[in-house]
Amino acid sequence: MTDRDYPKIVVPPPGPKARAVVDRDSEWTSQCYIKEYPLAIARGSGVMVEDIDGNRYLDFMAGIAVASTGYGHPHVVQAIQAAAANFLHICGSDFYYEGMAALCERLAKVAPGPTKKRVFLTNSGTEATEGAIKLARYATRRTAMIAFKGAFHGRSTGAVSLTSSKSRQHAGFGPLLPDVHHIDYAYRYRCRHCADKPACTKGCVTSIEHDLFARHLDPHDVAAIFVEPIQGEGGYVVPPAGFLTELRHLCDKYGILLVFDEVQSGIGRTGKMFACMHEGVEPDILLTAKGLGSGMPIGAMIVRETVDKWRNGAHGSTFGGNPVCCAAALATLDVVEQSAMANAAVQGERLKAGAEALMAKHACIGDVRGVGLMVGLEFVKDRTTREPDGVLVQHIVELAFERGLLLLGAGKSALRLAPPLVIDAVDIDRGLAMLDQCITDATAAAR
Repeated sequence: MTDRDYPKIVVPPPGPKARAVVDRDSEWTSQCYIKEYPLAIARGSGVMVEDIDGNRYLDFMAGIAVASTGYGHPHVVQAIQAAAANFLHICGSDFYYEGMAALCERLAKVAPGPTKKRVFLTNSGTEATEGAIKLARYATRRTAMIAFKGAFHGRSTGAVSLTSSKSRQHAGFGPLLPDVHHIDYAYRYRCRHCADKPACTKGCVTSIEHDLFARHLDPHDVAAIFVEPIQGEGGYVVPPAGFLTELRHLCDKYGILLVFDEVQSGIGRTGKMFACMHEGVEPDILLTAKGLGSGMPIGAMIVRETVDKWRNGAHGSTFGGNPVCCAAALATLDVVEQSAMANAAVQGERLKAGAEALMAKHACIGDVRGVGLMVGLEFVKDRTTREPDGVLVQHIVELAFERGLLLLGAGKSALRLAPPLVIDAVDIDRGLAMLDQCITDATAAAR
């Protein structure tokens, strides 16, 4: 199929209807909301988003990697409608219903590793992080947490204490959770240990023992290491092979729990159910959300049964595992397992190859990395100095929006490409062509 009715801009965005929504929103909503650009959505279908003025966009960001099955997938919509017609709520912490039991069983069985798992359902990734902090401390009777520079684990007090993405996410909220220690991520392009070397030296892992544990922190005080197998907000950073394995060995050596935050990288986005499966590493706790419900608010903490030690009533949630959200998640997993995950692997190779071709053409792109439909392009002012060019990224995002392509930045100067998992080759190529022209025009304007 090549005859498609999107992208199509009928009025320069924001149009009059969208402007009215933007103005109303500005008058009444909290000032903390970011609002990347004035998109006022009316509906969506597949990888197409239509705003309230009739402009149609090709979506290359999936609502921050949430719309995993695209917009309005019939299997997911039907499941939501059927569940809503039965009952909208019963507290899963206190009562029983089939959808919750079925989803917990399904997630436990698709999780990485051979050990039996138990599952706690949440409303979001942030809530899953908070639960993991509590459980890690409860199960180990230790207090310290280790997280990575560039990490994003959420915005509530415990989660944001682990987050190290932007200083404004911490500013004015202190004191945050004590005994949290941030270390270098395996960011090969900017690694202070080996960015200038031909191969990874694993310095970011060995420095944990040689520096952090030797000088600052007794490893036997550490409850958990929280890590994103692929950093999301930090810039779509893919660590070198072996990084997760080395962390697993380190945690096993000192009795530390290993927590994988797969909120953005999980549910088929990388071509496997979870990104850690590419390296065959099993965590003690795995966090998921975003794409799990195709847009419905649901997350999960998937835990090795041997770690799930807390007593009855030690943790709970009124809305976590909402029955309609459980139905959406079960339907989403159907679509992901039946076709979307395999499609993400195939189309992800095409997307990354296209991004690499753009890098060969445009000197402003310093690095391309990615797995499946989770691809990052890092923009620099100079390839030799690798000075980030966040202003250029913002200009590209704005130009793309004006022309009908939805993008988002990540990190200091990266552009994330994370379309719905149902995207096909035609739309991959069309999106890349649009991005190519946006880069050309943005760099010309910057001269």
